[in-house]
Amino acid sequence: MTTINSYLTFNGNCREAMTFYKECLGGELVLQTVDESPVSEQLPAQMKECILHSMLRSGDIIIMGSDMSPQNLIKGNAVSLMLNFSSEEETRKAYSNLSKDGETSQPLEMMFWGALFGHLTDKFGNQWMFNFDPNQNQNN
Repeated sequence: MTTINSYLTFNGNCREAMTFYKECLGGELVLQTVDESPVSEQLPAQMKECILHSMLRSGDIIIMGSDMSPQNLIKGNAVSLMLNFSSEEETRKAYSNLSKDGETSQPLEMMFWGALFGHLTDKFGNQWMFNFDPNQNQNN
């Protein structure tokens, strides 16, 4: 196994969420609608504009998502997306961007282990953790 990537499930707002993440984190976003896929004819007409698959690639970060969710999608608190940064500026910018209309549970601050750390839940209900360890970057 070489990598693990996040795959987020949305209930009709995948395009909006992934576009927001692109604005916050930069990178290249690819979206495929149901209508653009071979399964289009097998699904109801109201699903044609739903996102079948999306992928945001920003440096080493890959976030994927889809609107192809169960009818009763429930956002849980068992998983957070952990972002490790190479600069304090980059950390603070991403935290500020992703916190818009969301809820901050741990403001960015230096922690006892020597890293700048924070946690928030974005406006789509997804949890994010932010980490910048200045000592780790000095050794690279």
